[in-house]
Amino acid sequence: MDIDFRLAIVLAPIAIAAGWAVFNIGAVALRQIQGFLDREA
Repeated sequence: MDIDFRLAIVLAPIAIAAGWAVFNIGAVALRQIQGFLDREA
């Protein structure tokens, strides 16, 4: 299966942006969960 190069060019920035957003949201969520657990303990 040969991927169309133009499709890769279009999808690459979207994939990078989505990955960056997930990474940032995940980091904030982990911090909030850790803070919640620290308060409960």
